[in-house]
Amino acid sequence: MYTLLTFISIWTFAITTTYAQFGTNYGSQSGKYKVDYGTPVEYTIAGIDVVGADFNDKNALINIAGFKVGEKIKIPGDAISKAVKKLWRLGIVGDVQINVTEIQGNDVYLQIALKERPKLSKFYFEGVKKGQAKTLTDKVQLVRGRIVTESMIRNTQNLIKEHYAEKGFKNTEVKIVREKDPVLANSVILRIDVNKNSKVKIEELKLAGVEELTEKKVKRKLKKTKEKRFGRIFTPSKFIAEEYKNDKKSLIEYYNEEGFRDAEIVRDSVYDVTDKLVNVEIDMYEGKRYYYRSINWTGNYKYTDEQLGRVLGISPGDVYNTTELNKRLSFNPNGADISALYMDDGYLFFNVTPVEVLVVGDSVDIEMRVFEGEQAYISKIIVNGNTKTSDHVVYREIRTLPGQKFSRADLIRTQRELSTLGYFDPETIDIQPKPNMSNGTVDIQYGLTEKANDQIELSGGWGGFYGFVGTVGLVFNNFSLRNVGDFSKWRPLPSGDGQRLQLRVQASGIQYQTYSVSFTEPWLGGRKPNSLTVSYNYSNQNSYSGNTKIGSLGINAATVALGRRLKWPDDWFTMSNSLSFMVYDLNNWFATGFGDYNNGKSYNFTFNTTISRNSIDQPTYPRRGSQVSLSISLTPPYSLFQDKDFSSSEISDEDRYRWVEYNKWMFDNAWYQAIIGDLVLATRAHMGFLNAYNEDKGLGPFERFIMGGDGLTQQFALLGTETIGLRGYQNNSIVPYETNGLGGVVYNKFVMELRYPVSLNPSATIYVLGFMEGGNNWASFDEFNPFDLYKSAGFGARIFMPAFGMLGIDWAYGFDAPPGQRDISGSQFHFTIGQQLR
Repeated sequence: MYTLLTFISIWTFAITTTYAQFGTNYGSQSGKYKVDYGTPVEYTIAGIDVVGADFNDKNALINIAGFKVGEKIKIPGDAISKAVKKLWRLGIVGDVQINVTEIQGNDVYLQIALKERPKLSKFYFEGVKKGQAKTLTDKVQLVRGRIVTESMIRNTQNLIKEHYAEKGFKNTEVKIVREKDPVLANSVILRIDVNKNSKVKIEELKLAGVEELTEKKVKRKLKKTKEKRFGRIFTPSKFIAEEYKNDKKSLIEYYNEEGFRDAEIVRDSVYDVTDKLVNVEIDMYEGKRYYYRSINWTGNYKYTDEQLGRVLGISPGDVYNTTELNKRLSFNPNGADISALYMDDGYLFFNVTPVEVLVVGDSVDIEMRVFEGEQAYISKIIVNGNTKTSDHVVYREIRTLPGQKFSRADLIRTQRELSTLGYFDPETIDIQPKPNMSNGTVDIQYGLTEKANDQIELSGGWGGFYGFVGTVGLVFNNFSLRNVGDFSKWRPLPSGDGQRLQLRVQASGIQYQTYSVSFTEPWLGGRKPNSLTVSYNYSNQNSYSGNTKIGSLGINAATVALGRRLKWPDDWFTMSNSLSFMVYDLNNWFATGFGDYNNGKSYNFTFNTTISRNSIDQPTYPRRGSQVSLSISLTPPYSLFQDKDFSSSEISDEDRYRWVEYNKWMFDNAWYQAIIGDLVLATRAHMGFLNAYNEDKGLGPFERFIMGGDGLTQQFALLGTETIGLRGYQNNSIVPYETNGLGGVVYNKFVMELRYPVSLNPSATIYVLGFMEGGNNWASFDEFNPFDLYKSAGFGARIFMPAFGMLGIDWAYGFDAPPGQRDISGSQFHFTIGQQLR
């Protein structure tokens, strides 16, 4: 009885309240028309008026509300509330009322009274700098002319707070003030006041429940959640909620990798110490460390349990680590894995699922449930995105061919080959196998993004009496000789066939000029990857005394080279052979710095063979792989067939060096390994040795080694000199003192670099590096000591832009005094252009 009376009282109160609300919101403005909610009455709409709509079409608003003159409407009824909702959804009104203005018999007159929201005319920021304001503008994406709603205001505030929270400003305050626009009607200006407050840092990171592992190791795994500490630079202690959340996930993953499969964070909290500092507390439950007790295989027919076990490399008694297990099942960057074993043999549909079948104490029994499926064969190859490069250039690098068995290794190798071409962005190469289980085939789609890779070199300046000093160089890396006559395929030059054309002119007024042209066809004949390179170079350098020319050196050089890819020892190897002929014409040229050899002609006919192995994943920013090359240059041993006594002082230097003879050996090795993420360790070793066939004839001034500085070839290095860079020392400063600057005959150099990318955008790839290196240059092999090095260390940056190639700047400190000097080299800056081989 009491319950029934209570219900009746509440119902009566609700009806009374609703009646009063209707009179306020939906009733007449005069209040003389009363509506009985208990007895709805059907009326005919005789008229509709809209008030408050000064900037919107009234008829359009009536249509949106769903009212039509002559239609029936029940009052009270759903039609009124639905009309209000429809008008609200527009987002252009801030208040809506539907009033009954008059009732005449069965006719009713309605009034839609609304208050229009203002539009955004403009906005500006207070409390932030100009650069930050631009960033925030891009972030909030406010559009002028859009209706200003509460949702817009809240969203703008949240976006700004999130932006600064990501930078460690946890307590950022954002206040948005609406200012009436004095010019535009029904428009407002938003003033966005931003107060970042102080950056919030972590004063103390407190761990509880950490017993099996050391706190030091656990804290190390919280990579972005670090305590405030003096000297912390690379891992700042600012608190960022999103990174803290990711660190907690990483912490659990670390525990799982150590065998603690039950580990969890029982409780964690972040609380303010001051307005600038917070404390972070994490309470861990570690559980016990688990071990593998047994690993059994089911469903495998092609390979035995023992074969799969050897590839897996996990034995009973090992710590239970699901991360390592999945890596060795699916993709192991450091070696073989089970998936590769099957997928490299066509088993595209292969799958293996590890299942915990029994857990006893601290031991886990694992059952590997294998589905081998049928071998898949490649049906079609689809290439998309090569808008500039011809199809045949792409297809000839693809290792997956129709009719072949599917191979994951061939996919990876193809990706690497397409990356090293330099025509496509290596970061966006998208390979999509599209299997068809019904017929056991797979289509493979290669998605490519072209990038600009032609390069231009421009430099110049005024050289006083010698006039303008300038260099113009053009490199077309994807040239097409066959389309030279078809102007419809010039974009802006004929391109797409993968050929390389290089043109370069360098001049310093009347003193020095050099001209060179080079052309490479990487697939001679179009059927096999046999390359042909032809080049020609002409240089002329003059020496003056005042305005009078007193000497000159002219050089003509032509080279023909053939290269091919090898299949043994593996298909990473290439071999190239070349023949070059050079003519040195000396006319009263004293710059050789070598005895009395100032006049005459020298001929240098050289055969070179180079064997190299290149397995790097991409050329611009390699993360893994190596480059190894051995180059041997040989001239005919003319002196063995000449009936001359070269030990005699009666033979002039002109006759002695008319035919240049030597054998030259060059070894270069580079190795790249990703350490953590994109942080790469790059190590290099280089060595060169120049030897004479006839000790009595000697080597002369040709083909020697000069070391030091940026490694860029200098203008005066015209006698075949090899310029070897060594940062931390001035250009050409590491030269055996007794050679009077002529150059050494044996050198070695060792380099270790740590590289980290700032941007991997193909339009501007940027990375920073720190390095240590050492090298030396000796006058004879008897003096050679590979551990007697001029050492240096420093840091620098590289930027690769397709139009200009690789540009670099380094600061280095040389720890030793160069030959012939007392003081250590000390601080040096170096600028580099192009990829530095040595």
